[in-house]
Amino acid sequence: MKVSNVVRLLLLALLIVFIAAPQVFAPLFKPLAENDGPAIYTQTSLLSLTLSHLTLVALATLASTVLAVGLAILATRPFGAEFLPVSRAFANIGQTFPPVAVLALAVPIFGFGPTPTLIALFLYGLLPIFENALTGLTELPPNVSDAAKGAGMTEFQRLVQVELPLALPLILTGIRVSVVISISTATVGSTVAASTLGEVIIAGLLSNNSAFILQGGLVVAVLALLIHDGFVAIESAVLRRRLSSPQ
Repeated sequence: MKVSNVVRLLLLALLIVFIAAPQVFAPLFKPLAENDGPAIYTQTSLLSLTLSHLTLVALATLASTVLAVGLAILATRPFGAEFLPVSRAFANIGQTFPPVAVLALAVPIFGFGPTPTLIALFLYGLLPIFENALTGLTELPPNVSDAAKGAGMTEFQRLVQVELPLALPLILTGIRVSVVISISTATVGSTVAASTLGEVIIAGLLSNNSAFILQGGLVVAVLALLIHDGFVAIESAVLRRRLSSPQ
């Protein structure tokens, strides 16, 4: 087994132990807790915060993927080429307005809670998925497209059986970028009462407790790293399968 894989497994094991039984690590964080404050954040369990954090990211990424890939498919069809500028402009909305601004606009409409955070993550995740899906669908090998047409496939069959499978590695790359961005961005959701790991960081800032800040930051960073590596492994497997399959 490669050293890098051993390191990832060790990180995963440490993360699981930490979010399940954080008190085990209290001696390590105690020096960072000023004025004899608590070394471990216990107001809400780290496990529940982590699960809630990941659920928000997963739901937002799923919605972003469905819409972004749908827009890319529309823009690459002969009848939908004229919608490309509109699709790209819509996908750019999340990058135009930072998540904090989206939260500020969404809270008066939807109130406090997870909904404004979901909207912010959804909008912020559109662009990388859309651009990668668009690239994957527009840069298909001409001989593959010609062979599919020569085989008598309908446009829908070509899309489902040829174009999307060939574009899948690039689409997965876009999803990976979106997820990693959302993992860190979701922390701001705690400012509007969403249950995320940002709660631990905010509690540390308010109480001047560096131990809390480090705990929240480390869990978010390790989650982002492990999920990034997981997607890279999936992308590599999909690409190897595509290259090994007969054209």
